[in-house]
Amino acid sequence: MERGPGERTASALFAGFRALGLFSNDIPHAVRFSALKRRFYVTTCVGKSFHTYDVQKLSLVAVSNSLPQDICCMAADGRLVFAAYGNVFSAFARNKEVVHTFKGHKAEIHLLQPFGDHVISVDTDSVLIIWHIYSEEEYLQLSFDKSVFKISAILHPSTYLNKILLGSEQGSLQLWNVKSNKLLYTFAGWKVGVTALQQAPAVDIVAVGLMSGQVIIHNIKFDETLMKFCQDWGPITSISFRTDGHPVMAAGSPCGHIGLWDLEDKKLINQMRNAHSTAIAGLTFLHREPLLVTNGADNALRIWIFDGPAGEGRLLRFRMGHSAPLTKIRYYGQNGQQILSASQDGTLQSFSTVHEKFNKSLGHGLINKKRVKRKGLQNTMSVRLPPITEFAAEEARESDWDGIIACHQGKLSCSTWNYQRSTIGAHFLRPEGLETDSTTATAVDITSCGNFAVIGLSSGAVDVYNMQSGIHRGSFGRDQAHKGSVRGVAVDGLNQLTITAGSEGVLKFWNFKNKVLIHSVSLDSSPNLMLLHRDSGILGLALDDFSISVLDIETRKIVREFSGHQGQINDMTFSPDGRWLISASMDRSVRTWDLPSGCLIDSFLLDSAPLNVTMSPTGDFLATSHVDHLGVYLWSNISLFSVVSLRPLPTEYVPSVVMLPGTCQTQDVELSEETVEPSDEMIEYDSPEQLNEQLVTLSLLPESRWKNLLNLDVIKKKNKPKEPPKVPKSAPFFIPTVPGLVPRYAAPEQNSDPQQSKVVNLGILAQKSDFCLKLEEGLVNNKYEAAVNLLKELGPSGIETELRSLSPDCGGSIDVMKSFLKMIGMMLDRKRDFELAQAYLALFLKVSLRCETALHNLPSSRVALSDKNVCRDGNILYPHFTACGY
Repeated sequence: MERGPGERTASALFAGFRALGLFSNDIPHAVRFSALKRRFYVTTCVGKSFHTYDVQKLSLVAVSNSLPQDICCMAADGRLVFAAYGNVFSAFARNKEVVHTFKGHKAEIHLLQPFGDHVISVDTDSVLIIWHIYSEEEYLQLSFDKSVFKISAILHPSTYLNKILLGSEQGSLQLWNVKSNKLLYTFAGWKVGVTALQQAPAVDIVAVGLMSGQVIIHNIKFDETLMKFCQDWGPITSISFRTDGHPVMAAGSPCGHIGLWDLEDKKLINQMRNAHSTAIAGLTFLHREPLLVTNGADNALRIWIFDGPAGEGRLLRFRMGHSAPLTKIRYYGQNGQQILSASQDGTLQSFSTVHEKFNKSLGHGLINKKRVKRKGLQNTMSVRLPPITEFAAEEARESDWDGIIACHQGKLSCSTWNYQRSTIGAHFLRPEGLETDSTTATAVDITSCGNFAVIGLSSGAVDVYNMQSGIHRGSFGRDQAHKGSVRGVAVDGLNQLTITAGSEGVLKFWNFKNKVLIHSVSLDSSPNLMLLHRDSGILGLALDDFSISVLDIETRKIVREFSGHQGQINDMTFSPDGRWLISASMDRSVRTWDLPSGCLIDSFLLDSAPLNVTMSPTGDFLATSHVDHLGVYLWSNISLFSVVSLRPLPTEYVPSVVMLPGTCQTQDVELSEETVEPSDEMIEYDSPEQLNEQLVTLSLLPESRWKNLLNLDVIKKKNKPKEPPKVPKSAPFFIPTVPGLVPRYAAPEQNSDPQQSKVVNLGILAQKSDFCLKLEEGLVNNKYEAAVNLLKELGPSGIETELRSLSPDCGGSIDVMKSFLKMIGMMLDRKRDFELAQAYLALFLKVSLRCETALHNLPSSRVALSDKNVCRDGNILYPHFTACGY
């Protein structure tokens, strides 16, 4: 379906921000030494970008810009980092920016080797190309027959000028001079494929890793094998040597084990079992330091230190995320800075949206934690709990007892976890007397006070437990709450109502205290999951027919129904204010429904189906997890920093595919620029000055400009200083002196006229103001808009001064006062600036009354009042008004 020029091309509400919890993959890391800072840096690949960490503290230094495709190979020297994607590779400067791009291969690149001012690249077709880095030109190209010599490893031997050593899957090795383009020597090999090549600390000595698990220490100068080692864990994935005075070699394996070999005694001295849960992608001993850097496909980067008496290594620092796809994510707390995530690897971890240093792992769930500690078991695989499928968390009492309740795959008992201590809790909650293996926990919730946990079982029972003691506190219903499996449980914010949903298609409302059934609602289809927004009392139900029903728990009625998903709804979340309901489905779409209007306002597709979705309590981010992905992906809420059109989407709307955000924060800039572009949806509404002639329209001026006009005298009296300010005597620049032999200063001149008045004669300075001139023009053309605009620009004191100047005693005239009253009449007739007209008229009457009172207090010879100027109640009318005809 083609889109018109005005239709949106991406999500209008959410823009990709960055990914959390990604640290490494199956690409070997690269270690660099900065001579300027005298520090080691390790670079790990994460999808389309790479991370650079400072080895000293393992802190994140930089995140590179994203490449068009996933990185398939990586290498580094002292200046640049080389990363290959497909048949192209690029050179990065400052760990971030692409400065060179090399194109010429026709197959995927799988080996890179920096070579001075050149770089060597090898693709899967065994085509080797040597490039000049700065000119990006080919220096030499070598092609090998894959069936005879398929390159699997490359090495530049130390002190071997212009020479490279190539290893093949057929087992043979070749030494080439790349300057003269000559094959110098061919090593017969050991009839087993070469997987790794590593230079030993000694010259001419090279370690060769084989597919059989053997490590051959070979002298390439004389073609002699010095020693052989064999590991039973499969092919050798990587090799490294210690250079701090200990003759030790480390070899990695696909099982995640590392073997440490003594080169002097020619024996195995130690085994680092389960260093990683997957294959060892790369391992490197730092130069002249007892530190070993390892990374693997289990999304972990670890640094080991060898300071033990027997030469064993212990874990010093690490950065790790989940090693298997996620099963559940939820924001923890109310600050929106921590995300709890459970994974198929059995761990429960917390990721910070602020900085990686705040990440922490709550570890694996253990069946018997005390037994493991007592016996000191190293391999805990047999006592680990299955992966967590559902969990609920509440931070209200986290400092007193456990605040997280989780149910595990295929397990009846639910485990408790403590977030502050970052470990599994003290209780396993399960009903007493129920020993059926087929019954499992399917739904959990924890009350807002943190005191009780509600657990729903596949048998239909719903139980309540105390979180502090782990004691069973009752069950809902006589034997069971539902006839089918419990699909969801929820407790309101005041612990008065408990809602349960069963697979038989019935939603039940229970009294939380006495466990009595209050109400039940029959649903059109079996519920898949349930979510309660406690602040608003809105309950969301995702049904098996791919529709969503929204209920009000106060009226217990369905208030909204949404349909449009084409697959199973995996998760839902509410916005903090309860206006939006965001749903994620197996049709790879994320849809945002507006509850007040009951319409779909946003939708976008992803390249991987979303499994979980959760909204930040502060509303700034939306977090998602996806099928076969190890990270948590953040999406920024565009409506917080930009104008967003929330018009309902048509039923035939086809959402566009949006790529998942990377670990760098560059993709959100592109999306934000796209949303700023003008479109038909972003129509600016200009409000008219007056909606209707029959309506009274107020001005947009603040109240301080008109509300206190009648109280200016009181305000001035309060603000009057207690004593007048004393002006300091200013001394002249040249101090005058009296002529004479002895220099003396001249005395300042005294004021000889004591009768001189300090009052300014207004008669001399009297002149008509702009406002008065506009009023005189209004008498001629009957237009007063300019006069009203002048008053709007003045402050309260300026307005009072202008109105006082209208009186004949202050330079005005009767005609000007008459024009002012006509201006007020015009404002009232048009019903615009209504409050200003009232305030101006009240101040005018007040000022005029004071003027007449002053005239009344003069001697009778000066003023003669007629009977026409006296009202029935004895008050004096204003002669100016009488003259004006009012």
